[in-house]
Amino acid sequence: MMAGDSTLAGKLKAKLRIPVFAGPMFIASTADLVIAQSKAGIIGSMPALNPRSTAALDEDIARIREALGDDALYAVNLVAHRTNDRLEADYEIIEKHKVPIVVLALAANADLVKAIHNYGGLVFNDVVKNRHARKCAEIGVDGIIAVAAGAGGHTGMLSPFALVSEIREWWQGPLVLSGCIATGRQVLAAEAMGADLAYIGSPFLASAEANTQAGFKKMIVESSSDDVMISDSFTGVKASFLRPSIIENGLDPDNLVRDPNLGISIKDGGANAKAWRDIWSAGQGIGAVKRSVPAAAYIDQVASEYEMACADMTERLAAR
Repeated sequence: MMAGDSTLAGKLKAKLRIPVFAGPMFIASTADLVIAQSKAGIIGSMPALNPRSTAALDEDIARIREALGDDALYAVNLVAHRTNDRLEADYEIIEKHKVPIVVLALAANADLVKAIHNYGGLVFNDVVKNRHARKCAEIGVDGIIAVAAGAGGHTGMLSPFALVSEIREWWQGPLVLSGCIATGRQVLAAEAMGADLAYIGSPFLASAEANTQAGFKKMIVESSSDDVMISDSFTGVKASFLRPSIIENGLDPDNLVRDPNLGISIKDGGANAKAWRDIWSAGQGIGAVKRSVPAAAYIDQVASEYEMACADMTERLAAR
């Protein structure tokens, strides 16, 4: 970032140790993980649906604010899908605490954007296509999260080169890139492509603070991109899942059958919760995860890699 960068992206990055936004992971992300991420110098985040009730969400955000202070950067993911029966109540908690960044997912909701702006919050919306990004821009979001191929959860299908390039042709605001980012060198690569921040999710599945089973953490450490597959059989929408997890649940990953009546449902805090709880999801970047450690230790590693990558790139450019 250039010194004196007065853009919104510049102001956000000036508050961070490295230009990284933690991806909010269904079930896995916790208040403790958000606190650890933000204290270590990135934007920590969690889904509003992870606490089992709106009252629990209230308690978690209050604890995050107490631990980080009112000026800290953190985000809460709010699923704006019509089936989310907690949407209105959870939003009231977000407004009560004036959560600094809200990540909207599965819908572009102009009323929510306006409401969040009214209390002074920023709105980021995740997208998998350029046309989705344009729709989000039309309703006034502050930032766009480009979910490219290889991302965990409900993944994108486009190359990050294509997706970032097409969005950057017209979008001048903060742009976050998601998909296979797990190292400091990859964070720098995201910036080189035109993104302002890198979105890192799956590596945190193995962190000590994540609400993931010991077997899940172990599978993340032991797996590589070869173990990640795309399927719409569990949620009705294409998502990334771990093949070993599918096999452990007694299923053949090469012969999965999709229920034609299956679709995304957030009813009762769901988001097809059983799929994510029993059939584990991760992105293709997990091959870089070699051990299960506290989030701060992993962020220290990424920060060190990022500094070395920046120095190496400076030398390469100087030698041209």
